Amino acid sequence: MVFDNCCSGVVDCHLFYINPQLPPLPHCFILLRENLFLFDRHAGGENAILVHIDFPDARNKEDKDEFIELAISAGLSVKEIVGGSRASPHARYFIGTGKADEIAQIVKYHEADVVLFNHRLSPAQERNLESLVECRVIDRTGLILDIFAQRAKTHEGKLQVELAQLNHLSTRLIRGWTHLERQKGGIGLRGPGETQLETDRRLLRERIKNIQKRLEKVEKQREQSRRSRKRGNTPTVALVGYTNAGKSTLFNYVTEAKVYAADQLFATLDPTHRKIQLVPGQDVILSDTVGFIRHLPHDLVAAFKATLQESRQADLLLHIIDASDERREDNIDQVYQVLESIGSADIKTIEVFNKIDNMQQVSAKVEPGVDGVPDRVWCSAKTGEGLELLKQTISHQLDIQWLHLKLKILPQHLGIRSELYNLNVIETETTQEDASLLLDININIDDWRRLCRQTNNEIESLVIHK
Repeated sequence: MVFDNCCSGVVDCHLFYINPQLPPLPHCFILLRENLFLFDRHAGGENAILVHIDFPDARNKEDKDEFIELAISAGLSVKEIVGGSRASPHARYFIGTGKADEIAQIVKYHEADVVLFNHRLSPAQERNLESLVECRVIDRTGLILDIFAQRAKTHEGKLQVELAQLNHLSTRLIRGWTHLERQKGGIGLRGPGETQLETDRRLLRERIKNIQKRLEKVEKQREQSRRSRKRGNTPTVALVGYTNAGKSTLFNYVTEAKVYAADQLFATLDPTHRKIQLVPGQDVILSDTVGFIRHLPHDLVAAFKATLQESRQADLLLHIIDASDERREDNIDQVYQVLESIGSADIKTIEVFNKIDNMQQVSAKVEPGVDGVPDRVWCSAKTGEGLELLKQTISHQLDIQWLHLKLKILPQHLGIRSELYNLNVIETETTQEDASLLLDININIDDWRRLCRQTNNEIESLVIHK
C-alpha cells in the first residue's frame, strides 16, 4: 500500500477513480492492483481533538489515559479532550447533538485536523460527524490500525496490517458514493451494469483474497519452523502481555538481541525468536510477540492469526505485567481474555511483574502459586534485577512439563514406537537380545497424557525408568 504523508497510514476512506479531464486533487492515494483510487476525505494532520464518553455499560467503557497514550503514539498533537457521559450511544452522532455541535466549535477554534473517538463508531456515525465538524473523524479501531501501519516493518507485518485495514474499509466504501450507489430508471437515467461502488467492492474483495492467500503461505512457513523447533526438542517460551509492559526490553536483556523497544504502545508488531540457555544443558526458544490491548479489534485478531499462533503453540507463556501501572489488575484481566479468545488459556503461564525499578520498597522475588510451584516473578528488565530468578523459574516449570522416560518396546507395541517417532521425542534407541527396544524419550507432559488416553494407558506399562 502506498500512502501520502498527510494520511498517516489510515485507509478508512472513500475511493474515487482519477479522471484525467479534471485537475489533480490534493488527496492521499492508494494503489489497489492496477487501479488508482483517491480518498475523498478531509485532509489529515497533526492537531487532534479527543472525545471520551463515559458509559455505565462495561462493553462501552474505555480508559481515557490509555486513549491519550494511543494518540501520542500515533504522532498526534492533542489540543483538547472532550468528555461527557451518556446512558447509551446516540444513533446519529454516537454522542448527543449538543455535544456534537460543541465539538464542531472546538474544532474550528483549534483548527484541528482530526477528531478521535475512544469508541467504535459505525460508518454512518463517522459520516454524519465528519459532515458536521468538517474534518476527519476516526474511531478507536481506526487509530489502532494507524499505529500498526506505522510500526509494521517486515513483509508479513505489512500484509497483516493491510488486511486488517481493508476489512475495516470494506464496511465504509458507501461513503462518498451516494450519487452512484443505485442504478436509476427512466430515459437518460439508467446506470451501467455495474455501479462504481460495486466495482470498488469487487476489487477490494479480490485484494483481500490475494492477501489472505499470501498470509496462508506465511502461516505454513511458520508451522514448518515450529515443527523444526519441536524436532529439536527445544521448548518454546512466548512473551505475552499488555502493550508497553516491557516485553521487548526483557527480551533484549535476556537474549542480548537488539529488537526495537520504546516506551510507547505497540512498539513491537513482528515476532522475533532467539535461542537462549537457561542452565547448562537446557536451551529454550524465546519468542517476543505483539502486545495486547483492551477491546482488541476483531480485524486485527483475524489478520494477525499467524503471529498470534506463536502464543498458542508455545510450551510456556511469560505474562509480562507492568507492576507500576495503576491499571495493572484490569490489564491482567484483558490479557487473559485475549489469550482465551485465541485458544491459549490452557498453556502454563508465569506471571512476570516487570518495572519494579519504578516502585518504592519492592525488590526482586519469586512467589509460589496455589500448587506450591513458583509461578510469579518480580523483576526489572531495565536494570536486570531478578532476571536470574526468572530463568530459574522458567527452568523449573519446563522440568515439570517435560518427562524423561525409558520405555521397553516389544514387537506388538511397534505402533506406539511409530507414534513416538512422529512426535520426535525419541533421544536414543537400543536393540536388546530378546528383540525388544529400549527407548529414551523426552516428551511434553500434555503429549504423554494424550498418548495414555489413545492407548488406554497401555503405554504406561512400558515405562521401566522415570
